Amino acid sequence: MKSKWHVWRDRRGRLSPLRVATLALLLLPLAKALLDANDIVQGARPLNDLIHRAGFWTLVFLGVTLAVTPFRRVARYGNLIDVRRMLGVGTFVYAVAHLSLFVADQGYDLSKVVHEITHRVYLIVGAVAWLGLAALTATSTDAMIKRLGGLRWRRLHQAIYVIALLALIHYFQQTKADVTVPVFVAGLFTWLIGYRVLVWWQGRGELSTLSLLALSVVVALLTFAGEAIGIGIAFHVSPLRVLDTVFDVDAGIRPGWQVLAAGLCVVAIDFVRARWGRLRPVAAE
Repeated sequence: MKSKWHVWRDRRGRLSPLRVATLALLLLPLAKALLDANDIVQGARPLNDLIHRAGFWTLVFLGVTLAVTPFRRVARYGNLIDVRRMLGVGTFVYAVAHLSLFVADQGYDLSKVVHEITHRVYLIVGAVAWLGLAALTATSTDAMIKRLGGLRWRRLHQAIYVIALLALIHYFQQTKADVTVPVFVAGLFTWLIGYRVLVWWQGRGELSTLSLLALSVVVALLTFAGEAIGIGIAFHVSPLRVLDTVFDVDAGIRPGWQVLAAGLCVVAIDFVRARWGRLRPVAAE
C-alpha cells in the first residue's frame, strides 16, 4: 500500500521512474534559484525577482499539465496520465509561493496586500486565476472525485482553460517591455487548446500527423499575427511593419518561429511513433 506522501511510487507502491522524473522536474526551479542565489541577493529587489520566478514557473507547469493529454496520445505513452495530478498540484504549490512572496514583499501587511490586489487590474486577474487553481487543487483527490461524481468533477475541472487564459493575461500585464517570451508562451497555450478543439471537432481521440502539422502551422501564423497586432497597438505602428521583420534574423527569432518549431517537433514524434507502431512485429498467437 502506497503512502499518500510517497509521490515517487505508483498506485501499486512500486518505484516509478516517471514519477521520479516528474518530481525532479518540479524541483528544478528551486535548484536553479539556489544556483542563482548570489545574483538574486545582490539584485535591486530580491523578493521581486523571486515573485516573478515563482509566477513564471506556475505558468510553465500549468502548460506542462495541459500538455499531458495531447502528448500521451502523440507519443503513444498512456502512463503519462499517472503524473497529471502530480503536475497540477505542483503548479498550485508554485502559485502559493508566488502569492506568499508577494505578501512578504508587502511587509506581511495583509491590509496593504488586499488593497493592492483589489486596486490593480493585473493583480485582480491573477487573484481570480489563483483562486481557480486553489479550487481545482482542493477537488483533485480521489475522495472529492467520488463525492462530486465523475461528470460534475470533469465539468468543474474544465475551468482550467479559463484559468490558463487569466494566467496568460496576468503574465502579459506585468511584463513591462519585451513581450517575446509571453507571446511564445501564449502560442504554446493556443496550440494546446487548439488540439483539444480539433479533437472535439473531428470526433476522434487522436489526430493524424497531417492534422497536427496543419494545427502547428495555423497556430504559428496566429502567433505572428497576434504579436504584430499587439506591438502595433502598443507602439502605434502598422502591424505590417512588424511582420516585415519576421525573416530578419538580426532582429531576433520571432515567437511564431519558435512555436512552429515546437509544433514540428510534436509532428515528428507522432510520425515516428505511428510508423514505429506499424513496423513492430506482431507476436505469434
